[in-house]
Amino acid sequence: MEKLVTKIEGIYADFLDDAKSQLTKGNKAAGTRARKASLELEKLLKEFRKVSIEAAKK
Repeated sequence: MEKLVTKIEGIYADFLDDAKSQLTKGNKAAGTRARKASLELEKLLKEFRKVSIEAAKK
């Protein structure tokens, strides 16, 4: 679970950088990267939920 959280943190940091770059500079490529990162985050957060529920049962 620790690896999963670390991976989520890294991708979220990348997402924030790209999203801010799109907002402040109008960087379209950064917007594309931010959207891709959001899809990756969605998958990882669902996995975190599943792992977290299993850990709570123990």
